[in-house]
Amino acid sequence: MNFQPLTSFIDTITSWKIPWAEVVIMHKNKTVYHYRNGFANLEEKTPIGDGAIFNLYSMTKIMTCVAALQLIEQGKMLLSDPVSDYLPEYADMKIKKTMPNGEVRLETATRAITVRDLFTMTAGFSYDVGSPSIQEAVKQSKGTLPTRDFAKALAKEPLLFEPGSQFHYSMCHDVLGALIEVVSGKRFSIYLKEEITKPLGMNDTAFDLNDEQHTRLIPQYWYNDELEKAIRQDGNYFRVGTELESGGSGLLSTVRDYALFLNVLTHRGTSPEGVRILSPASVELMRTDHLNDKTRGDFMWDHMRGYGYGLGVRTHISKSESGLLCSIGEFGWSGAAGSMALIDPESELTVMYAQHLIHSQEPYVHPRLKNLVYSCL
Repeated sequence: MNFQPLTSFIDTITSWKIPWAEVVIMHKNKTVYHYRNGFANLEEKTPIGDGAIFNLYSMTKIMTCVAALQLIEQGKMLLSDPVSDYLPEYADMKIKKTMPNGEVRLETATRAITVRDLFTMTAGFSYDVGSPSIQEAVKQSKGTLPTRDFAKALAKEPLLFEPGSQFHYSMCHDVLGALIEVVSGKRFSIYLKEEITKPLGMNDTAFDLNDEQHTRLIPQYWYNDELEKAIRQDGNYFRVGTELESGGSGLLSTVRDYALFLNVLTHRGTSPEGVRILSPASVELMRTDHLNDKTRGDFMWDHMRGYGYGLGVRTHISKSESGLLCSIGEFGWSGAAGSMALIDPESELTVMYAQHLIHSQEPYVHPRLKNLVYSCL
């Protein structure tokens, strides 16, 4: 193994637009590479150090979907179940339709939203946290908006399309978090702690930080194209309530901590210490491509060419389409600030990449990073 090309790449992007970057590579349960460079605080020129805590954003979705799959394994729900069996507010949903003359109508959906729709982003939701119903719920809750109340508020908004008919990246996994609360009978954060993070020894992954962890929470930046520089912009704008535990974007973590979780999925649900959080069968179902003839055309991000979409994760299905060196079946997801998970059971390879930059340059960084990892092995 020669990781010098990867090191050079990290050095290059951190002297370009990315304030700092860090990557951990695990192969056959051993850490074979760990490197970081850049500044945690650009203004003070503070080098990025060990144990830095940052927003995972949509990489939260991987853990949310694992938690929901645990409940499916336990027979507490099925992918085919209507969500309204557990969250009654999702019965009789309305769909917003715009007629040829520009008139907007609300029509009753003919198909129920299923649990599968929440996993696969086919429920018909948007990603508009500023929608009227959500903002009214924030006001009524005096800014707290607990997870379950968030789901109730979202249900008041009309759907964008008939459930199951399209893929649309949305707040599906936030509703999945509320579903986990109802089905498990536990607060979402408590469920994750008891069933995933504590058993795996993940001490720095949570929705809320303690005093010591707050000292390690590092600045977040936004890359401004006009100014051609990164501007500080702290806070998670998806967390619209202080008690909202967002299954889609709410977790904070460190590179080392989240790598522990990802590596369990690489080894089909069981940690090196023998802690099992998911069965191999569930991991296979998770990384199976769930797109179909109706939804495949909606999954069209250029840097996702050659990928399908599983239960909350991208999944590599065609090397000829992607042009990447990744194994077929490699899966994972990324976050709004640029973090990325690469999980490859066939190669026994786990990659946790992190940065903390909104407008993250993902289409440039992530495909190159993937190719470099495989070429260096």
